[in-house]
Amino acid sequence: MTKVEAFAPAKINLALHVTGRRSDGYHLLDSLVCFADVGDHLILRDAAGMSLGASGPFGASVPPGPSNLVLQAAELMEAEAARLGLPAGGVSIQLEKNLPISSGLGGGSADAAAALRALSELWRLPMPGPHRLAEALGADVPVCADPSVAYRMRGIGEELTRIERMPQLNLLLVNPRVPVSTAAVFGRMERHDNAPLPEPPEAPTRRELVDWLTWQRNDLEAPACSLAPEIAEVLDELRLMEGVMLARMSGSGASCFAIFEDNEARDRAAGMLRDERPEWWVAEG
Repeated sequence: MTKVEAFAPAKINLALHVTGRRSDGYHLLDSLVCFADVGDHLILRDAAGMSLGASGPFGASVPPGPSNLVLQAAELMEAEAARLGLPAGGVSIQLEKNLPISSGLGGGSADAAAALRALSELWRLPMPGPHRLAEALGADVPVCADPSVAYRMRGIGEELTRIERMPQLNLLLVNPRVPVSTAAVFGRMERHDNAPLPEPPEAPTRRELVDWLTWQRNDLEAPACSLAPEIAEVLDELRLMEGVMLARMSGSGASCFAIFEDNEARDRAAGMLRDERPEWWVAEG
């Protein structure tokens, strides 16, 4: 039995500007995206039909059936095979869910993208292009298709500019274990036509990148905090930590990230939060 494994790292929106809204309801974004070292794991095996099983700390929260993005990704690859006249067998997918659900870390999108990569290898099929992925599976899937580099992500998620050289960010990720609806967050926004990102610095040091990020924002942070005040509590805690350079919400929340001066300061902060706030999800990224 052929087996393919794939890693689905957490997606971090270091900055996220909402710059418009199309007539079909899709929002236009301008975001600087990187990927963490923590994430979900998938194992795909040849099978007679198509199935998905879930395990891990958040496995019980994985939605079953056709609403699941991993299964939607598999169906998209199956349709792509039919369009190209190529064979595609069944597949059994086992998802180890380590990232919180509806957390602003692109977990479902990262899982779908990892499934696409694995199925491309398993079935020897090319992956669909970014515009098709964005419209079929959502704005975050194209950027998660190749998480080996950082990106500037624009449009509805299909306009990607690779950023090959990024400094080590010594990230700490924190989620108050409060799920937040992306649709509800966008619905709370007062403006949908905000200014885009200025040009990011080329090959920056960590300090140069943080200085640039300080002048940027996440346009979804304020509306998300109005829906889930726990987010503001997380940000307040992170900003008080020794050695922190920047703290911000990722995506539509409720996960937040902090960039630290070094890994030692980051690890001390992680240990302190685990002791003082055991109800929060904390991960070094």
